[in-house]
Amino acid sequence: MTEREIQFMRYWEENRLRERKWQYQLMIGIPIGLLFSLPILIIVFTGRYWYSRADMAVNASLNPTLLISCVFIIAVFVAIFYKRHQWDMKEQQFLELKAKEKREKQEETSGEPPMQQ
Repeated sequence: MTEREIQFMRYWEENRLRERKWQYQLMIGIPIGLLFSLPILIIVFTGRYWYSRADMAVNASLNPTLLISCVFIIAVFVAIFYKRHQWDMKEQQFLELKAKEKREKQEETSGEPPMQQ
């Protein structure tokens, strides 16, 4: 195993439970969630400059509270989903490295090369 793989395994053993909590995922992922949802606000508020009919529709029926709450909900969903996906990917990598480590230890103790599948 490489030094980088060993460092990752040490890091992940120490931090995997902390990073799995949804509160941590929300706190760390909210900038990504805002980057994903803020273009909605930009499009709505700049629409009057590039599409007058959309501006008329927004001024007639847009509830600012609903718009802000929808943007907030989108940001929270994307933040948690993004960090949860990252956690799953790191966990999968960790489990693969554990299996690799176990296989290498078995090879060392048996002294035989592994069988090809």
